[in-house]
Amino acid sequence: MFAVIMKLLQDKVALVTGGTRGIGRAIVLKFAAHGAHVVFTYRSSVQQAESLMQEVQTFGVQALGIQADAADSTTADKVVEETLQKFSKLDILVNNAGVTRDTLLMRMKESDWDEVINTNLKSVFNLTKAATRPMMKQREGVIINMSSVIGVRGNAGQANYAASKAGIIGFSKSVAKELASRNIRCNVIAPGWVKTEMTEGLSQNVIDEMLRMIPLGRAAQPEEIADCAVFLASDMAKYITAQVICVDGGMVS
Repeated sequence: MFAVIMKLLQDKVALVTGGTRGIGRAIVLKFAAHGAHVVFTYRSSVQQAESLMQEVQTFGVQALGIQADAADSTTADKVVEETLQKFSKLDILVNNAGVTRDTLLMRMKESDWDEVINTNLKSVFNLTKAATRPMMKQREGVIINMSSVIGVRGNAGQANYAASKAGIIGFSKSVAKELASRNIRCNVIAPGWVKTEMTEGLSQNVIDEMLRMIPLGRAAQPEEIADCAVFLASDMAKYITAQVICVDGGMVS
């Protein structure tokens, strides 16, 4: 499943938020397969985190799972500090943690708005700010922020989610311009419909409607999003920054 001919991230140190499920888990494993040592955050399941650490280590690299709420700035600083204590550097940051609280605007509670903005957008600010310090000292680094096609095109019933993901795009473009002189790249991946735990509960009517919007006619696998992350994190993308790459089967064109 993770056969690799050339390891694109050999001896790099990567930090992935929300790393135990779905896209995050696929990125952690792909990075490990390409030779990176991986730190990942998780919110609740210690068992999932321990299992993932063991799986990462089968690739001959080191792993560290940290239970953390990335929406808290103090916690974000602590996560970066623990990464530096263990590995003495931080080469790659992937801001992946995210939640949905979907409902129509007129029914949306303030708590639904706040939770999605804090988890999806504020966490990106917190972790990026914390990771920027060591990357600037190293005079190199890669930041990859996970947005969504919903942040590009919007979607009824997802005003909070769309706002958070659109915010990530604007934030990332600004960060890319601020940090380019220090050889730090910042790009965005905007997945379309991905087959994960988050989308498993969709009704068949919703699934059929989504498929009609995708020229390739299917949902993405998490590993296909992870492939894009590996590319952006590697030297193969060393002249790419401030870009949004839609991995969506042609959904946004």
